[in-house]
Amino acid sequence: MADVQDDIIRAKPLGTAPVPLSVLDLATVGSGRTARQAFGTTVELARLAERRGFHRFWVAEHHSMPGVASSSPAVLLAHLAAHTDRIRLGSGGVMLPNHAPLVIAEQFGTLEALAPGRVDLGLGRAPGTDGATAAALRRQDRLAEGADDFPEQLAELTRFLDDDFPDGHPYARIHAVPGPVQGRVPGGVQRADRPSLWLLGSSGFSARLAGLLGLPFSFAHHFSSANTVPALELYRESFRPSAVLDRPYAKIGVQALAADDPKEARRQVLTGALSMLRLRTGRPGLVPSPEEAERYAYGLAEQEFVADWLRNVVFGTAEQVREGLDALVKRTGVDELMITANVHGPQARLRSYELIADAYGLPGSAQGA
Repeated sequence: MADVQDDIIRAKPLGTAPVPLSVLDLATVGSGRTARQAFGTTVELARLAERRGFHRFWVAEHHSMPGVASSSPAVLLAHLAAHTDRIRLGSGGVMLPNHAPLVIAEQFGTLEALAPGRVDLGLGRAPGTDGATAAALRRQDRLAEGADDFPEQLAELTRFLDDDFPDGHPYARIHAVPGPVQGRVPGGVQRADRPSLWLLGSSGFSARLAGLLGLPFSFAHHFSSANTVPALELYRESFRPSAVLDRPYAKIGVQALAADDPKEARRQVLTGALSMLRLRTGRPGLVPSPEEAERYAYGLAEQEFVADWLRNVVFGTAEQVREGLDALVKRTGVDELMITANVHGPQARLRSYELIADAYGLPGSAQGA
């Protein structure tokens, strides 16, 4: 029942990895660094991921967070498309309630034209920020409206991507360009390809919706680990075969960092933990340096937060990280892992992905071009 989309979404694991491995990057900005430098690291990381056989490279939409520069996924993905050749590029995700569906269809139609056959459009129903910033993005007072209307917005976006509004619909004569309409008008030669559509979530809502629509599903295990297994079970139970997939395909995000020295790995992941602590307590800022994270005077409640946060991060030597990722795949039964490493320094992140690739025997090498 499924068409070519099934083959596009699924991939075979490489080396000894139990499932395909992918990368999620937020273009994190550490203290003492600039957004320009962060984007340079993201490009370097995308090239590394492509060389080492990672399947996808996604960036995520966040707003009003000084330590996260990926506020405009489509812009950043266009830049990455110009610096890569084969790796799938996508959003993890674009927050649909923040945007008009036509705008997203145009942006990702543009990306599909720039990087044919390798664009993923991952969609979330949360704003990706606080309520006030969400209001500034949407210019509306009813902040819950966007999330509540997510299924309708998704249906509208899909219609724009496929250019198939029925006759009589108010948008029947409106077309997302670049898009399929350019292959249908006189002289048109453009193929009707469109980005691969994914639903993202950190709870059960999108899991059920993805299942009912027969779409691939990506769960935010990296910040909502308590809900991972229930959400995946709900997705699989709800799944209905579609023109996209004939059986479920689930991916989870996981925080993982490998280092040559396990103490150094912990020292690095502590920077991400402190950054998240500050964000959750209303003090967002740049990602602190390892020295700052070590000097910070943690209160009792803060110590508990950090300890709980680190329990869901896979870190240590390459072998320890490999064992942790293997155990996660076995426990959840996922079809793909998307690894993220939101720490301060670029070298720690780049080295981590090299070590993980080596641990699984992925193609290429740290010395490869």
